[in-house]
Amino acid sequence: MRKAVIAGNWKMNKTVSEAVELICELKKLVFDVTDTEIVVAPPFLAIYRVAQEAKGSNIRISAQDIFWEEKGAYTGAVSPMMLSDVGCKYTIVGHSERRQYFGETDETVNRKIRAALGQGLAPIFCVGEVIEQRESGETFSVIETQVRKGLSGLSPPEMKDLIVAYEPVWAIGTGKTATGEQAEEVHAFIRGLLKEVSQGTADNTRILYGGSVNPDNVDGLMAKPNIDGALVGGASLKAEDFARIVKYKR
Repeated sequence: MRKAVIAGNWKMNKTVSEAVELICELKKLVFDVTDTEIVVAPPFLAIYRVAQEAKGSNIRISAQDIFWEEKGAYTGAVSPMMLSDVGCKYTIVGHSERRQYFGETDETVNRKIRAALGQGLAPIFCVGEVIEQRESGETFSVIETQVRKGLSGLSPPEMKDLIVAYEPVWAIGTGKTATGEQAEEVHAFIRGLLKEVSQGTADNTRILYGGSVNPDNVDGLMAKPNIDGALVGGASLKAEDFARIVKYKR
């Protein structure tokens, strides 16, 4: 049985003090949740303080991105070792906004996944298509390329800590959401791909849906057999909304 994961990506929102206020409020609302992994990804500057406030709670900390080198002359980059040191257990890799605005490629995603795993961080590996690809029937070919290149060279033991997030780019921050059926179709396709590339770990790999998840649509999405959780954007910035998503109706 795969344990659900609900991850909140705060993106470039919240000052340090605002982030601390949010985690303190969230802790009170979800303290009794035991059957779902709860993850939040604050901005880099707030990670340490949020991790300190989350100590002893059921909330785990993720970074929003990572670089593949441990140290060196890489101005502005943050290494896996640094993230682990301040309390991160996860890192998002290959988010569509990193691909769109910062030149992320399937090859750099692969390097980041390897680096994260090497430091004991669980990657939340994002894949997804833009609206033009969806409308032209390219969804599955796009996803297949991203999955195969992103996971190239990984061994089954390395794959066991991986989390995949399907995020249709046309549904991120737009208010649009893939229907449960659309999301399930792609999630089932991804699980089939994982069976080809991961040699036996696919049935245990959690696949999250990300794309305007909110308290009103989470129950229907989570009812699908291959949807194991959610990567939540805007709705994770309000403690009550995120708590409702964490406590989706089984």
